[in-house]
Amino acid sequence: MKTQPALVIACGALAKEITTLIDTNQWNNLRVQCIPAKIHNYPDQIPDAVRRIIHKAKPDYSQIFIAFADCGTGGLLDAVIKEEKVERLEGAHCYEFYAGSEAFAAMTEQEPGTFYLTDFLANHFERLILKELGINKHPELREMYFGNYKKLVYLAQTDNPKLEQKAKEAASALGLQYEFKRTDYGGLEQGLRQFNESIVQWQN
Repeated sequence: MKTQPALVIACGALAKEITTLIDTNQWNNLRVQCIPAKIHNYPDQIPDAVRRIIHKAKPDYSQIFIAFADCGTGGLLDAVIKEEKVERLEGAHCYEFYAGSEAFAAMTEQEPGTFYLTDFLANHFERLILKELGINKHPELREMYFGNYKKLVYLAQTDNPKLEQKAKEAASALGLQYEFKRTDYGGLEQGLRQFNESIVQWQN
C-alpha cells in the first residue's frame, strides 16, 4: 500500500528554503504548495487563501502543515487553523522564527523602528517593496511607508555576498542604517522537522 504524502502549505517567500530543507534532510514524504509572496501586502487575504488550499488538499494528503507565521492577520489565520484542525509555524513573522523568538524580541526592544529582510526579500526587494508599494514611481511614498523606521536588519539564511549587497542597497534606497545577522534556517527547519517526525510516528 502506497503511503499518502503530507502537504506543507507555504508562503512563497519560504519556497526555496523549504525545498532546500526537504531535499537536504530527505523528507521524501513532504510536498509543498505555495501562495505567492506578494499576498503579504494584503494580509487580510491570507486566511481565506490558506483555507481554500486546505479544503482542496485534504482528500489527497495524510496531514497538512501551514508554513506561515501570523503575518499581520491579527489572529485570523490562527482562527482558520483551529477550525481546520491543522498546525502552523510558531511566530508573528518569518523574521521571528528565523532569528528565534528571544533574539527577535530583543532586537525589537532595542530598536522598534526596524525593517527586516530575509534572503528572499533581499533578492526581490525592488519588485515586492519598491514596485508593489509604488515607491519607484512615487518616491514621496517612501516617507509615508518608512518614515518611522531607522534601521534595516538583513537576517541571512545563507552566506551569499550578492544578496548581502542587495540588502545594503535596499537600506540605502530606504535611507536606513544597515545591519547584518546570520540566522540560518532557525525555527523554519525546527518546525518542519517536528512535522516530519509527527508523520513518521503517525504512519507507524
